[in-house]
Amino acid sequence: MKVLVIGSGGREHALAWRLAQCPSVKKVFISPGNPGAAKVAATVAATDIDGWLAFALEKNIDLTIVGPEAPLVAGIVDRFRAAGLVIVGPTSAAAQLEGSKSYAKEIMIRAGVPTARYRIVTSLEDARKALDEFGFPVVLKADGLAAGKGVVIAEDRARAEAALPALLGSRLVIEEFLEGEEVSFIVVSDGVRALPFAPTQDHKAAFDGDLGPNTGGMGAYRDAGILQADQIEYVSRSIIDPVLALMSEDGLPFTGFLYAGLMMTAKGPTVLEFNVRLGDPETQPLMHGLSSDLGEVLLASARGDLSGTPPLAWVGGASACIVLAAHGYPGTVRSGDDIHGIDLAEAQGCNVFHAGTRAGVKGLETSGGRVLGVTASSSHGLREAVEAAYSGVHQIHFEGMHFRADIGAKGMRRF
Repeated sequence: MKVLVIGSGGREHALAWRLAQCPSVKKVFISPGNPGAAKVAATVAATDIDGWLAFALEKNIDLTIVGPEAPLVAGIVDRFRAAGLVIVGPTSAAAQLEGSKSYAKEIMIRAGVPTARYRIVTSLEDARKALDEFGFPVVLKADGLAAGKGVVIAEDRARAEAALPALLGSRLVIEEFLEGEEVSFIVVSDGVRALPFAPTQDHKAAFDGDLGPNTGGMGAYRDAGILQADQIEYVSRSIIDPVLALMSEDGLPFTGFLYAGLMMTAKGPTVLEFNVRLGDPETQPLMHGLSSDLGEVLLASARGDLSGTPPLAWVGGASACIVLAAHGYPGTVRSGDDIHGIDLAEAQGCNVFHAGTRAGVKGLETSGGRVLGVTASSSHGLREAVEAAYSGVHQIHFEGMHFRADIGAKGMRRF
């Protein structure tokens, strides 16, 4: 079949790379793509729903896969289905699970899903009262889409007061701070059933030791030790299934990727947030370790019937992705720095997934905050996968390049 991947980041490059290896897939298109993705898929110069829809109709695309959340919230699935096209993802209404933090909280409560205590506020005055109630540290969440960066963990009132004006749109979610380890639990659903991907762990903070502001993600890894089989079963039964059932009862059956951001607390898994797409950079180690035919799985999801699809299969060992960020990220980012050494990293066995890159006068150069995701796997385990990824990282250079040096450290401490 002919597949269209929508997006331009490392997540979409990794998806295109994996799909290009699937027996069920004859040709992969990516729009708009990036210089790295162009090596595994045909790039399409479209940047909006109208353009993607026109291309899919013209080329008789059999399956469309949406990477970022914004087109999903904007209704791309509704438009494609109305035109008779097959597309993976939720409708615009169902995508409000990510599009509105307050809506997601309401769904969690109604479904009986464990989540942090919270308040929804609509003014600075109400926000300040809520701060008095919750104490510190406290979590502040912008209600709408924020590219993974609309969350502030405020250790004290001064930090909270400074963050409130920028976060408070029409509504703001203020919730209790939970302690534990974060886990990314992603499933693909047909509206009733769900197949879980391997659990992953993201690293949101900009700097080592989970310090600094939140980012879109500075690295992630896949490893069997993140959750045990009984924990995976518990999350599926107690969190994913009730939410899918409630969405169906509400007339909003959820198809596509559902990402539960979990905090593994002393009381058990607690939901921090829902996303309606694959994570970035979680997708990179997931695609590195997946052995199932992803095209077949996603086609079954889009058609609304995963009943005949076996559980996702994985290669043994572990996978890790290290994000290389540009000067200034996650603040004001500088673009145009020349990138060197990708070929050397790839010669060592790494996959270097592109995100913020573009073709410059002298060659490849930076064009965004998160520039590259250096990804490696090892059948021996997490330590070896992480070491292989960092070995690739050290072959690459651009001015202002920075990365976290502790990706996977929490996982290695478990052993």
